[in-house]
This record gives sequence, C-alpha cells and structure tokens, in this order.
Amino acid sequence: MAEPLLRVEKLVRRFGGIIATDHVSLDVAEGELHAIIGPNGAGKTTLISQLTGHLSPHSGSVLLGGRDITDLPAYRRCALGLARSFQITSLLLDFTAADNVALAAQAHAGTSFRFFANARKEKGLRDAAQAALDRVGLAHRADVLVSKLSHGERRQVELAVALASKPKLLLLDEPMAGLGVTESQGMVKLLQELRKEVSIVLVEHDMPAVFALADRISVLVYGRVIASGDPAAIRQNEDVKRAYLGDQHVVTHHG
Repeated sequence: MAEPLLRVEKLVRRFGGIIATDHVSLDVAEGELHAIIGPNGAGKTTLISQLTGHLSPHSGSVLLGGRDITDLPAYRRCALGLARSFQITSLLLDFTAADNVALAAQAHAGTSFRFFANARKEKGLRDAAQAALDRVGLAHRADVLVSKLSHGERRQVELAVALASKPKLLLLDEPMAGLGVTESQGMVKLLQELRKEVSIVLVEHDMPAVFALADRISVLVYGRVIASGDPAAIRQNEDVKRAYLGDQHVVTHHG
C-alpha cells in the first residue's frame, strides 16, 4: 500500500483543561480530497493549525510524504509543499491581485523581500502570478486593486496566493464562508478542477459542497474523529447523524 501524502497519528492538543484535539489520527492519499467536518468547537481549526505548524501538539505526530514534520516551523512546512488558505490569509488591500500573488511566489522562491517593486518588475514572478490567477479564473482581474474586488474574487486571490507556493497539499479552511449561492457554486467548480492537480484537505460547513467534492470525509466532534469514510458511508453513519448531520436533508439528496 502506498505511503499516504499526509499521515496524522494520535494528535493531542490541550488548552487548559479542554482537549481540543483528542488523539486524532487520519491520512490523506496522493490526489485525494479529504474533507473534515463537524460542529463549531469540534477542533477543526485547531487541527489545521497543528498541520501547518502554527500550533504545536502536546503529543502525536504529523508526517508529510513519510517525513516527520511535527516539530518543523510553518515556513519549513510550506517549503516542503504544505499550503494553507482562507482563515488566516490576509491580502494586501492596496495592491493588485497580481502583486499579492507575485509576492507569494517571491517568498516561495526565497528571493529578496525588500521591495514590492521587485515582484512587480521580475518577469518570472509576474508570469507565475498570472498563471496562478489564471488557474483560479481571475486572470482578467490581475491588475485590479484587491480593495476593489468582491468577496468572492478575494477568495479566488487567496487561493491563487496559496497555489503560488506550488503546494503538494492544500489545506482549505472554510473556503465557502461568506460566499453567496453563485459564488459558492463557482468555488465548488474551481475546487473540482484544482483537485486534479493537488491533494486537498477541506474544512467546510457547506454540506452540499463537501458531499459533492470529497473522496473521504472525517467527522470531528469534541476533538475526536468519530467516523471516517467515503461520502456514502458518512451519510448512513448513525453516530454522525446523531452527533452532527441530524436532519440536514441536503446531505441525503445531493447529486
């Protein structure tokens, strides 16, 4: 059996007397979109923060491509191919979409961060930014200030920023949050395309999106994984129904 791209083993993280991550184990295969769902306060963002290195676990391990990265800082994990988007992304509002992505490409390349002008002028960085914006369907808005973009367009820029680091694994923390119906549909289509190129861990409350996109779903409740399986298995799981899905009819009828 092939080594999973990401393997999380018995991860524990406490905040005072609260166990936010309670011996969580899961893996993500190469080319897989693995969704993590659960109620608010289930520990989803705490888990993602431990995967990215912004929080350290009290015990357990995180392996990327078979390499133990549990003690590596966030920037080292990024260099190894781990990228996170959305919840902690902050775009530079007074710069264009292309500037934001070019700066991300510049940081990944390890070149000087002294002058914004460097990223603007260097053809390689501009080309990388344009390519990333093209992948998220926003190439036509490359030269528009981020402050002038809609909420949905900013989400696309954030995704392009993450892609600029050429990740092997993309961690998406609630990409649908705050999007309207049309924008959400656009994001689902975009992720369906991107999943062909990069493995994805998706944390999301939008159940139709999750069940349309995921190969596998892990359900986190009170810091513990109570079930993990394909969408059909999760739909039918009685523990999941009781703990989280309840009467969400949308889950049982999504095409």
